[in-house]
Amino acid sequence: MIKDILNNLEILGERILDNVKASADLSQINEVRVRILGKKGELTSILKQMGRLMEDERPLVGMKANELRETAERAIAERVAELKAHNFEKSVKKETIDVTLPGKRRPQGKSHPMSIVLDDLKDIFRSMGYTVVGGPEIEEVKYVFDMLNTAEGHPARDESDTFYISDKVVLRTQTSSVQIRTMLESSPPIAIISPGRVFRRDEFDATHSPVFHQCEALVVDKNITFADLKGTLETFMKRLYGDSVRLRFRPHQFPYTEPSAEVDLSCFKCGGTGCSMCKGEGWIEMLGAGVVHPQVLRNCGIDPDVYSGFAFGVGIERITMMRYEIDDLRLLYENDVRFLRQF
Repeated sequence: MIKDILNNLEILGERILDNVKASADLSQINEVRVRILGKKGELTSILKQMGRLMEDERPLVGMKANELRETAERAIAERVAELKAHNFEKSVKKETIDVTLPGKRRPQGKSHPMSIVLDDLKDIFRSMGYTVVGGPEIEEVKYVFDMLNTAEGHPARDESDTFYISDKVVLRTQTSSVQIRTMLESSPPIAIISPGRVFRRDEFDATHSPVFHQCEALVVDKNITFADLKGTLETFMKRLYGDSVRLRFRPHQFPYTEPSAEVDLSCFKCGGTGCSMCKGEGWIEMLGAGVVHPQVLRNCGIDPDVYSGFAFGVGIERITMMRYEIDDLRLLYENDVRFLRQF
């Protein structure tokens, strides 16, 4: 009986080595290991016959079985190492990188020209002590018109100019509503700018859009005059466009400022001599401004006999187009990378 078991172990040992050597990949060699050395493998089946042996015969069979197991595991480990090395060498040859080839360029994003100008604008006014304030785009009529001294019947309140959500709610036509909210919530001195989106019923063309961006400024304090407004605007425009720019103030009428003015800039393309950009006039209309109307201050609980202020509003698209000599507003909204990568 013992001779048969030992003979079977010897034959199994030879077959293990042959199978291991013939294994072409890791999955095959794993199948060999499980089939021969596993819990239900061939070696286990042979060892189950040890129960029929004499007690003095069992140690010899056990020793031979352990030697066979150690030899098989060593052969399997060596073959696994060989196969892994072969696979690695094969993958290295397959995945070789040609360092002489040009690298793949990752597209790099850039700031939108309007974002560049708005960031500069914020930096300029923060350096002068202003605070940046925001407010809702869907706004109550009283903040957009009533408290800004814009009475019913004014053209700005007509449905042909304004998007109404209801009789008392509109899409704000200007960020002046933020000024009202600020004056209601804060006491002078006040110095803020309020950039944001505004909405008006305009056709979308080279110079108009129903949705555009505006930045308004408000200062309220004691002894504020039109001279303070003029000095602030000159400082702002010179820092934005350069020291050579000149400002021109033309009398105008706004319901929320008195006196009011339209402000023009000397054309920085021709220096004021006249060109296609300024339509031969030498000046470019930029913004509206004025001293805050006393009634607007009263509406917000501020005594106009003690305090005064100035306000102005400018379109972000307009100052961006002027700064970069862009002649079509629609270019700012089309997100054409060929256009945007210039900035």
